[in-house]
Amino acid sequence: MNSRSAARLQWLQDTLRAEGMLPIAEAAQRCQVSEMTIRRDIAASQDTIVSLGGRLLLAEHPQVSTGYDFAAQQDSFAQAKKRMCDEAARMVEADDTIFVDCGTTLIPLFAQLDPDMPLTVVTYALNVANAIEQMALPHVRLVLLGGLYYPVSQSFGGEELVTAIRRLGINKAFISAAGVHADKGVSCFHFHEVVPKQVALETAVQRILVADESKLDRVRPAFFADLEAFDVMLTSGAAGEALRDTLMARPGHEWPTLKVV
Repeated sequence: MNSRSAARLQWLQDTLRAEGMLPIAEAAQRCQVSEMTIRRDIAASQDTIVSLGGRLLLAEHPQVSTGYDFAAQQDSFAQAKKRMCDEAARMVEADDTIFVDCGTTLIPLFAQLDPDMPLTVVTYALNVANAIEQMALPHVRLVLLGGLYYPVSQSFGGEELVTAIRRLGINKAFISAAGVHADKGVSCFHFHEVVPKQVALETAVQRILVADESKLDRVRPAFFADLEAFDVMLTSGAAGEALRDTLMARPGHEWPTLKVV
């Protein structure tokens, strides 16, 4: 980030603390730059500033900050996550190259894998890499994609990461989400996660969405895919059954195969 971009970011942060919200067009006008330049500044802000509907807000703003806590998420719906990962593990085959994104949902997957199965795991999440290391799976080859580190989600981001994903042959992409909505699509809390998730969806042969019942009928700040972008969805509970009923009542869409565990 150059000094002018850093100065604009500081001005934006100070202005948003004072005013609460600022349209992107107005921010560009006041900074005497293009809207695209403002968007690039936001992309480099390490998630301190987000854009919602053409408006800029601080990530700590109540409209954006809905209480994501990485440590708390580890214990949230733990049994549902285990059941979903049991089902996900059955989808993994010997010599697969699988993509696993960040968050806590897919951590139980590695305990369910056959320890003798040869496998390549691609991830940009430090906690995923640590989980694989702790399991000491002798036949798993780990590809940890690096870049700029985001402690809030224990994950990496950046153009290098995107380029690396595009160069890989991925059999199955296991993607988690913080929000799943039949109309509004699939979303997460952090904007730096959007591009790697999207690139993995473009690259993978099979796309699997894994989201427990607490994530259903929710919309989070960072949209990254329509529900139809997935081949399979694993979910849980009564809310999962309700979503299945909703999708079945709406033919004419390429909905994913929905498995409620």
